[in-house]
Amino acid sequence: MRCAFIGLGNIGKHLASSLVRAGHDVAVHDLDEGAAAPIVARGATWAPSIADACRGRETVFTCLPSPRAIDAVVAGPGGVLESLAGTGAAWVDMSTNDQSETLRLGALAASKGIRVLESPVTGGVHKAAHGDITVLVGGDEALFESRREVLAAMGNPVLYIGPLGKAAVIKVITNMLAFIHLVAAGEALMLAKRGGLDLATAFEAIRNSSGNSFVHETESQVILNGSYNINFTMDLALKDLGFAMSMGRDTGVPLDLAGMTYQTFIRAKEAYGGGAWSSQVVKLLEDALGTDLRAPGFPAELE
Repeated sequence: MRCAFIGLGNIGKHLASSLVRAGHDVAVHDLDEGAAAPIVARGATWAPSIADACRGRETVFTCLPSPRAIDAVVAGPGGVLESLAGTGAAWVDMSTNDQSETLRLGALAASKGIRVLESPVTGGVHKAAHGDITVLVGGDEALFESRREVLAAMGNPVLYIGPLGKAAVIKVITNMLAFIHLVAAGEALMLAKRGGLDLATAFEAIRNSSGNSFVHETESQVILNGSYNINFTMDLALKDLGFAMSMGRDTGVPLDLAGMTYQTFIRAKEAYGGGAWSSQVVKLLEDALGTDLRAPGFPAELE
């Protein structure tokens, strides 16, 4: 398939690379041309503008960090919608966005005759790098089926969630759970350390227990290493938790644990900065107690 991929950040660069690896004809664009160089070296084509990226493409993917960035790239002058109008191509947004924004942009696209899917991904950068990240899809089911193969080139499983906007809901829920689990994992590891346990042994015991979680299996490793490098920033975590809190207000669901976690991440951003890795939220507890959570044999970055 002739595709374009716009947004080559920590996740997007791997998704675009997977498309190239699967044999698709891929044009790539990013504000940072240097981010595209490794993908171009694998066979992608560099596009100097959004319009150039979209030209002659059947499917245009975006993977962008914020609602503001998505709106600028998609709906702004020279953006995706302007470039695709009247071409019969589809726009697939792989960003994590607010449901209301997804629906607004979807309606704007429809007014220009452009078909839309949302397909946010979940599972972490290391899974995106291997092409086995989970892909959550919302939109017209027939359009989804027509793009199932190209979506499967980037991740597995590919799950159809429902009409446009529904994938945004489940993505916010999964991220909310991940951040709650992250704070909980830090507290568990600190209890183990203060309780006199070897942290490597405690990690394995938790991993093989009823208290295990995907977050413990992954993020606890970079915490124990001390790098905290999960390739996901504090600002992004706060954006996603903000989506969850808004959803809770809109639906009348009290999100007690999510609310406490949100406040913890606000404190962590103030302490370490918005560009710090989200896993550093655990460092708040380490600093407060003067006790680090380190153990030998854990990686600085997940592979």
